[in-house]
Amino acid sequence: MRRTSLLRARRTSLACARGATSAHAQRTSPPGTRRTALACALGAVALTAGLAARAARRRLVVVTVEGRSMAPTFQDGDRVLVRRRTLADVRNGDIVVLEPPSTGEYLAAPPPGADGPARTIWNVKRVAALPGDPIPDGVPADAGTVPPGRLAVFGDNPDSIDSRQRGLYSGERLLGVVLRRLGGG
Repeated sequence: MRRTSLLRARRTSLACARGATSAHAQRTSPPGTRRTALACALGAVALTAGLAARAARRRLVVVTVEGRSMAPTFQDGDRVLVRRRTLADVRNGDIVVLEPPSTGEYLAAPPPGADGPARTIWNVKRVAALPGDPIPDGVPADAGTVPPGRLAVFGDNPDSIDSRQRGLYSGERLLGVVLRRLGGG
């Protein structure tokens, strides 16, 4: 039976390669060839769906919110859908996901009991200022405007640890922009 299905698959692929899906071939062909045309069409649909899913996986990421820095907008355990973006694609007010600065007083500590390989710690914050914008009040900085490649971010919760404590974040550490909440944990 396996040999029969392999032969049928070969015949189907040969018929697809010969163009058995044309309208003329379907009208003038015996019924078996119509099934071949249907198999070709279904194969094309499956291939297209697979390629679309693969492209979406490269552009979209699901991130779980940890902590209360974005309350009341997001709660601990909420999952958010993130579209990968560069700093040039971000606007003031966007909610972004980015890695915290790797230096300074408020370093992100690994989660308690994390024995395995190190995982990336993501911050979910709202963009307060982009390159060329005035630096918001309370953000430690040497200049009056945000320099190229940097951004200021705030949490929606007033007790959030953000640019007011950590300074400006690097645009190179930006994962993307939050599109929507997917649900809680």
